[in-house]
Amino acid sequence: MEKLKIAIVGYGNIGRFTLEAVEAASDMECVGVVRRSGSAEGIPELAPYKVVSDIAGLGKVDVAILSVPSRSVEENSLKYLSQGISTVDSFDIHGDICALRAKLGPVAAAHGAVSVISAGWDPGSDSIVRALMQGLAPKGISYTNFGPGRSMGHSVAAKAVPGVRDALSVTIPVGTGLHRRMVYVELEDGASEAAVREAILADPYFCHDETHVIPVESIDALNDMGHGVNLVRKGVSGATHNQLLEFNMKINNPALTGQVLVMAARAAARQKPGCYTMIEIPVIDMLEGDREQLIKTLV
Repeated sequence: MEKLKIAIVGYGNIGRFTLEAVEAASDMECVGVVRRSGSAEGIPELAPYKVVSDIAGLGKVDVAILSVPSRSVEENSLKYLSQGISTVDSFDIHGDICALRAKLGPVAAAHGAVSVISAGWDPGSDSIVRALMQGLAPKGISYTNFGPGRSMGHSVAAKAVPGVRDALSVTIPVGTGLHRRMVYVELEDGASEAAVREAILADPYFCHDETHVIPVESIDALNDMGHGVNLVRKGVSGATHNQLLEFNMKINNPALTGQVLVMAARAAARQKPGCYTMIEIPVIDMLEGDREQLIKTLV
């Protein structure tokens, strides 16, 4: 069987781990990496790969994995989908997912491509767990408790604030789905601490949670890519009350995000043109291996 040809767009933390996940998948090959610089200078692990500033330089691409910040996903997705290249992303602004899906769907369908959006671990694989829990206990309440750990999206958002050289946003679970954001910032010389704090507190990534902005000398001295989640649902199955369901994991954040992106890329090649979230895709389409053997092993 011909391997799925994957391009990785962007090469930060998520891009690095995505490349590792592609390399570990026997049904995929990375045909190259798209970076604004078009260069692999200083990145030895990219030596075997073609690095370009324009995806056209990579030849045939089945799926472009967008390892870019969430606020750049729409622009990149529209660009590649309009060329007939399927895309997957880890867009994590929960309140904007439906609007993004509505915008990308017609473009993907018109150009015979597939877009799988919000394919990280939350939203993404956790979304599948939440959907399963709701099916098992249709009446009830679910809580998603993140952390403690480094939030990639929140850290990127804080780092983008003018005056911030580097940032680390740590999510602390308060319980019942509530969270505290501890945002550590390494300021540029001469930057206003008050202005940075005001901008972060007003950002949609932070304005809905208790957020503390703490200047530090070095982010590198604090940085840890660990994260985790605790999903809980208490509800009713049929007429039976007090059903308690729980899912836990402790993870390396970008490594798991990269793995989910690879799962989504595999699934993208098996869907009809259009835009999908992960709960709309059969789980088996995300898995490597013979379908009949997977059914025999997993059912």
